[in-house]
Amino acid sequence: MKSWFDDRRTQRLIHAIFNRSGIETRHSVSGDFVEGEEAQLFRMDESGRLVSPTTQERNDLYSAEARGLAVELGKKLLAGAERFGPEDVTHVIFASCTGFCNPGPDYYLVRDLGLRESTERYILGFMGCYAAFPALRMAKQFCEADPDAVVMVMCLELCSLHLQPSEEPDLLLANSLFADGAGAALVSAKPPREGDHGFRLDKFVSALVPAGEADMAWDIGNHGFNIVLSSYVPEILGTEVGGLLAATLEKAGISLEEIDAWAVHPGGRAILDKVAEGLDLAAETMDAPRDILRRYGNMSSATILFVLKEMLERSSDPAKTLAMAFGPGLTVETALLERY
Repeated sequence: MKSWFDDRRTQRLIHAIFNRSGIETRHSVSGDFVEGEEAQLFRMDESGRLVSPTTQERNDLYSAEARGLAVELGKKLLAGAERFGPEDVTHVIFASCTGFCNPGPDYYLVRDLGLRESTERYILGFMGCYAAFPALRMAKQFCEADPDAVVMVMCLELCSLHLQPSEEPDLLLANSLFADGAGAALVSAKPPREGDHGFRLDKFVSALVPAGEADMAWDIGNHGFNIVLSSYVPEILGTEVGGLLAATLEKAGISLEEIDAWAVHPGGRAILDKVAEGLDLAAETMDAPRDILRRYGNMSSATILFVLKEMLERSSDPAKTLAMAFGPGLTVETALLERY
C-alpha cells in the first residue's frame, strides 16, 4: 500500500498505523495483494499512478466471488453438523454490507447445497459490523415460532474490495483494519444432545451511543463504499460502554458481575483496549478477540462468529457469555449467550 503514494510522510504514516494495528494476517478474495498474482482492482496507469476502481468494478468482483465462498462455507457448515442435513434447513439468513447482487449468495445456498426450494431466504444488508446480532435474533425468533425450524445464519464480507487510496489518516486507519471473511452458524430449537457444544441464545439488546453518530458511518460513492471511522471511536466506546452495558444488562435482569466470558467484536486493537478498560476487565478476557484480530483482521459482521467459534474451541465449560459488536450510528448490539 505504501507503493500507492509518492509522499514520504504518507508512507511513514501507513507504516506506523499498520505496525500498531495488532494484525499479522488478513485475507482477500482479490489477487491484488498476493505476490505474483495479477491485480484485479488496484492497477497503476502508464504514469505509475494508482487508478481507483469504480463502484461497479468492485461490486462485480463481489458478485463473482461471494457466491462460491458462501456455498463453500455452507457445505463446510453442514458437513460439521451431525444432526442436520440440507433437507432439514428451513430458513437462510444472509448478512453482508460489502456488495449487492441478485440472485445473490442466499439463492445459491439453496440451489447448490440441495436445500428445499421452499426454504425461506432473508437478507440483512448494509448494517455493518453488528449485523450478526440481528441475524441471530431473527433466527431465534423463527425457532421460537416453529420448534422444527433449522436456520442457517451466514455473514459474508469482502471488505478489501473497498480499500480507499487516500492520504486521510482516518481512511488509512480503515485500510489497515478491514479484511475478507465469512462465518456461519446453525440455529435450532431442538435441545442439545450429550457431548454437543455450542451457545444457547438467550437475550438480545440494542443500544445507541449518539455521541459517536458522526464518527462511524458507511455510504456508497463512485469509487467504492466510503467508510467514516474516526480514531475517536475507541475513546467514545471506552467512556460510554460501562454505563451503557450496565443499563443494557439491567433490562435482561442480570449484572456485569454475573458475566463469565466476553465475546467482543475486535473492531481494532484500540477498541479492545478501551472496552476492557471501560469495563475494568482483566487483560486475558480479550485473548480470543485479540487472537482473531491478529490472525484475520476486522471482517465486519463475520468477525464475531470467528470469536465465538474460537471461544468454543478454547473451552466447553458452561459460561454466561456476553457478546457485543459496534457499528454505524454509533450502534452497540449485545447478546446474552450460555455456553454449553
